[in-house]
Amino acid sequence: MELKHYMEYLQNTVINKWSDLAMKDLDGATQYTYGELAVQIARLHTTFRLLGIQEGDKIALCGRNCSNWGVTFLAIESYKAVAVSILPDFTGEGVENLVNHSEAKLLYTGPNVLKKIDASHMPALSAIVLMDDYTLQFAANEEIAQAYTKVDTAFAEAYPNGFSKADVNYPTDNINELALLNYTSGSTGNPKGVMITHKNLSGNIDFAVKKIPHNSGDKVLSMLPVAHMFGLMFEFLYQVCDGAEVYFLTKAPTPSILMKAFAQVHPFMILTVPLVIEKIIKGKVLPIINKPVMKVLWKTPLINKLIHKKVRNTLLQAFGGQLRFLIIGGAALNEEVEKCMKDMHFPYCVGYGMTECAPLVTYEDWDKYVYRSCGKGIVGMEMRIDSEDPTTKEGELQLRGVNVMMGYYKNEEASKEAFTKDGWMRTGDLGIIDKEGNLFLRGRSKNMLLSPNGQNIYPEEIEDKLNSLPLVTESVVVDREHKLVALVYSDPSLAKAEVLQGNTVDQIMKENVVKLNKMLPNYSQVTTIELVEKEFEKTPKRSIKRFMYK
Repeated sequence: MELKHYMEYLQNTVINKWSDLAMKDLDGATQYTYGELAVQIARLHTTFRLLGIQEGDKIALCGRNCSNWGVTFLAIESYKAVAVSILPDFTGEGVENLVNHSEAKLLYTGPNVLKKIDASHMPALSAIVLMDDYTLQFAANEEIAQAYTKVDTAFAEAYPNGFSKADVNYPTDNINELALLNYTSGSTGNPKGVMITHKNLSGNIDFAVKKIPHNSGDKVLSMLPVAHMFGLMFEFLYQVCDGAEVYFLTKAPTPSILMKAFAQVHPFMILTVPLVIEKIIKGKVLPIINKPVMKVLWKTPLINKLIHKKVRNTLLQAFGGQLRFLIIGGAALNEEVEKCMKDMHFPYCVGYGMTECAPLVTYEDWDKYVYRSCGKGIVGMEMRIDSEDPTTKEGELQLRGVNVMMGYYKNEEASKEAFTKDGWMRTGDLGIIDKEGNLFLRGRSKNMLLSPNGQNIYPEEIEDKLNSLPLVTESVVVDREHKLVALVYSDPSLAKAEVLQGNTVDQIMKENVVKLNKMLPNYSQVTTIELVEKEFEKTPKRSIKRFMYK
């Protein structure tokens, strides 16, 4: 397929929107127009040259979401160096391990990370730079330190008449080369650095720009970690390549902070994981429509359309009033929550992706999206199900196409295991693909449980039903001596008098077991519910760390 390099998109946008806002820290002073963005990229290129950085060298980024993270990333990519994205949530030792594993020569980081790392533990580093103001924090020798003081002079000499549109020239001849190492954990063992090429990035950008082009003045809130592919690609890179305004949420995305941010930014698109949208719908919408009278009206012809429209408009206003796309990914969406959104024709869809595909695999426009699916395979990607009947019998989802990674950095064994003998990438996810090409996932193969009579049990499907029952905030289903036990966290704020109706939380959980099992086949019945005292531990992508619970 003919593929346009994402740097060509970026160059055209920078030139054509020179004076327009490109990015801004939502609660800070840092912001850049597209022209200022180009100037800062050129200054960083000057810095890289003075510090001896060559094409293909690794430069690590480890800091919170902010405009300078975005500028630095674009500078690395347009210099033909390789960005190494590391989550700031990792321990100091974890950050050091990944800097060393990647062989990064420079580290751009924030003050919180700076406090927990030791430069002496990263011997290959030439320098550490504070991303907030681009001040030098560590130099491996005096020569590096002196070179850093000459950046302003060298930049002025390179552009004596100032940097202009005519000077913008980003490379497009490296589409098959390594662009990014994306680390999915801070492991001290054999970490998996996903090798993403410029083709992988371009495949995502090219599809997104053609499928969801921006309108003039479109804004987006960057709230997912930019160190992860979902946030990096669709809350930042695609947005600036096609001329949107990106507002970086520099605080932890609590529900109250998010609602305030939506009201400030008025985003045209929101990308989120299920947990966020489920909390909003469960907290604001379901308590209203689950009241006896509303339950009837919600399904009564003609009247229901008016109610659906009113709830939909209220929810759209809560998201800032300009929302056209709500894209959910990262895990399965709760069925009750999705049914509610489908009833009111909310502009949502559930997609599927993974870091190894940078990240997009499936998508569908919300008005064509099939309920409970993950959309259809995007242009440039092929899907197959390792099953004797892919439309009815689940099997492992396998992929190939322009978005699929090169492999894992310095990890030949893991790279080899990731692909079949005929070159398809194994996802580890189980599902089916219907005759229209819609993907339906059943769960992760590594999470699948086997019943005593040999039936496959997908805990995610049980949890989805359980999470819709009274007082259940989130759950994890585990196998204990061939009996299924549901671990449940119940947010204390849910235990209101009108919900309890004289019962205790334990009594309601016993009732939940009965209700749940009526919805399940005999081989996947849950024996009991055990309450846990606090929320389950999450990954940065807000997925539950299932391995911690047994």
